[in-house]
Amino acid sequence: MADFLANMTSGSEDQNQDLLAHVLLPVAHEEDALATATALEPYAPERVTALHVVEKGEGVPDKTPVEQSEEIAAESYAAVRAVFPDADEHTAYARDIVGAILDAADEVDASAIAYRARGGNRLMQFLSGDLSLKLVTESDRPVIALPRGDTAE
Repeated sequence: MADFLANMTSGSEDQNQDLLAHVLLPVAHEEDALATATALEPYAPERVTALHVVEKGEGVPDKTPVEQSEEIAAESYAAVRAVFPDADEHTAYARDIVGAILDAADEVDASAIAYRARGGNRLMQFLSGDLSLKLVTESDRPVIALPRGDTAE
């Protein structure tokens, strides 16, 4: 039995290392980026790529001007680098946020996607929960839900 447990433990460590070899970290804005990177930090991933998705309208007006969205992305990347100085960055332009995250994970060859669920009122929690469910069920790689660490949002 001890040998079985030893094998289970060593296998788990190897799987954790593979899981955390290259983590894609989707972030929405500077505050979210810092909180998400901070939540990931204790797990010591080998490599991190921060992802910001600029929502494009595809025939309808954009939620924010592209220049403003790119500034938000730059601020987000800087916040991630405060925790992971060597983090890479990846900006995607899409209407489908989850699809953009999954495509980015393929493009950067991420071993896993780590995210921190967004807070807010019940409607926002419902909407983000729907995005979380879609991310988890449609991903072809592990999706890590990071602990929120706060209850104020």
